[in-house]
Amino acid sequence: MPQPGATHALPVVVIGAGPIGLAAAAHLLERGLEPLVLESGHSVGAAVRQWAHVRLFSPWQYDVDPAAQRLLERTGWVRPEGTALPTGGDLVEAYLEPLAATEELRGRILLGAHVVAVSRLGLDKTHSRERAEAAFLVRTVVDGRVVDHLARAVIDASGTWSRPNPLGPAGLPAPGESDATPFLLGPLPDVLGRERERAAGRHVLVVGSGHSATNTLLALVALADDAPGTRITWAVRGASVSYGGGDADGLPARGALGAQLREAVQAGRVELVRNAQVVSLEPGAEGLAVDLAAPQGVRRIVVDALAGATGFRPELAMLRELRLDLDPAIEAPRRLAPLVDPEHHSCGTVPAHGADVLAHPDAGFFIVGMKSYGRAPTFLLATGYEQVRSIAAHLAGDERAARELQLELPATGVCSATPPSSADGEAADACCGTPEPAAADACCGTPEPAAADACCGTTEPALLGFPTGLAHGRAGR
Repeated sequence: MPQPGATHALPVVVIGAGPIGLAAAAHLLERGLEPLVLESGHSVGAAVRQWAHVRLFSPWQYDVDPAAQRLLERTGWVRPEGTALPTGGDLVEAYLEPLAATEELRGRILLGAHVVAVSRLGLDKTHSRERAEAAFLVRTVVDGRVVDHLARAVIDASGTWSRPNPLGPAGLPAPGESDATPFLLGPLPDVLGRERERAAGRHVLVVGSGHSATNTLLALVALADDAPGTRITWAVRGASVSYGGGDADGLPARGALGAQLREAVQAGRVELVRNAQVVSLEPGAEGLAVDLAAPQGVRRIVVDALAGATGFRPELAMLRELRLDLDPAIEAPRRLAPLVDPEHHSCGTVPAHGADVLAHPDAGFFIVGMKSYGRAPTFLLATGYEQVRSIAAHLAGDERAARELQLELPATGVCSATPPSSADGEAADACCGTPEPAAADACCGTPEPAAADACCGTTEPALLGFPTGLAHGRAGR
C-alpha cells in the first residue's frame, strides 16, 4: 500500500480520448499534472467516428476547448472558421487528431486499452481505513491481457455511446429485440451514405423524439427524394411532440431542425404515431414485425429497418468498487441531477458546474462529459470543457479557480417542464431538450440543401452526447 503522499507521483488517468477526455489532458498539463489517457478504441475520437456523417448544430467557436487550442496553436494550428458547422468527421480530422498528435499528448495516450474496472489499490468498496490515501487502480484489457494502472485521480470521460437505451418500455428490451439485430440501424444511421442500401426504397421506422430522431428523419426525407418508395414511420411515446425552439434558439442550425420536421409531418412525408410503445419485435421473411402499444390497442406494422433513437445510459458496472453519489433516477452525480433531469428541465442550456458538483465520496474520482448527465439528454461540449477545466484546477490545489465558473451558452428557445399542447395536438415549441445518446454526445447539424445530415450531440453548444429525454427510457407525461 502506498504511503500517504506517495500518490502525488502518479498520473491522473483520463478514461476516453474523445473531445472531453483530450481536453481534460490538456488542462491537466497546463496545471503541471501528468495525464494518462486510456482509450478503448484503436483511434482517438472512436465514438465520434461512428457518427462522422452527422453535422453538429454548434459552430466551431463552441467546439474547441481553450486549453486544447493553446496546445494546438504552438504547432501553428489555426481553428476553423468560428461560424462553420463541422461534421463529426471534421471534428476528428481537423481537431482531435492534430490535438492527439501534439508532442505533449501523443506519448500520453494509450489506444486499445479497454477499462473494465476502477477501484482503490488493495481496498474494495467496503474498506474505509486509509481509503483517501490509497491510489486508484484502473484495470484495462489490452489485446486480451489484463493491464493495471495506478493513478492519483481518475476522470471518467468514456461517454455513453456504447450503451444505447433499449427499445422496449420500462427501460427493458422489448421481447425479440435481441433477435432483431439484422434489422436495426443504430441510433444515428448514415442513411445517405453507408446505410443507404438498407433504407432506400424501403419502409423505415424511427423510434424516439429527440434531436437524433429528428436528424435521422430529415435524412430519410432527403433519401426519399432520390429513392421512390422510401416510406417513413415515426413512433413517439408521448401524446404530443415538441419541435424545438425554432427562431428563439441561439443556435440557428438546431432551431431549424424542428421546423423542417414539422413541415415533413404536415406534408404527409413522415407518418407520426403518438402514444406508441414498442412491446415486441418479431423478425421474419417479410421484414421486422413491430407491435406498438397505444391507448386504442396494439398496432402491428412490418418494416424493413428500424432506427432506435431512444437515448443512452451510463456504463456503471466498471465503477462498482468505487463509492459514488449518483441520483437514483437518472444516474448523474447527485448535485448535478436537478440541473439536467428531463422530467423537470427541458432546456438544453445547463448552468456551468465544476469539481464541487461532480465530486463523489471517493475523493479524486470524477465523471465528466456526456456520462456525467447519466440518462439525461442535451449535453454540450462546451459544458464538458468547463467541467474538466474546473477539475484540473481542483486537482492542482487551486480551489479559487475551480469555483470561478464562466460559461456563456446560446439560448435554446422557450423552455418549460411540461410543454403545452397546441390545438392540433402537437406541443408548442418548447426547447431543445425535448424527449429523445450516443454518445452522446446532441450534435445536430443543419441539413444541407441536398442532404439532411443527421444530428448527434447533446446539450449545449458543442455537443458530444446524444439527447435522450423523456421519450426514451423515462416515463412520458
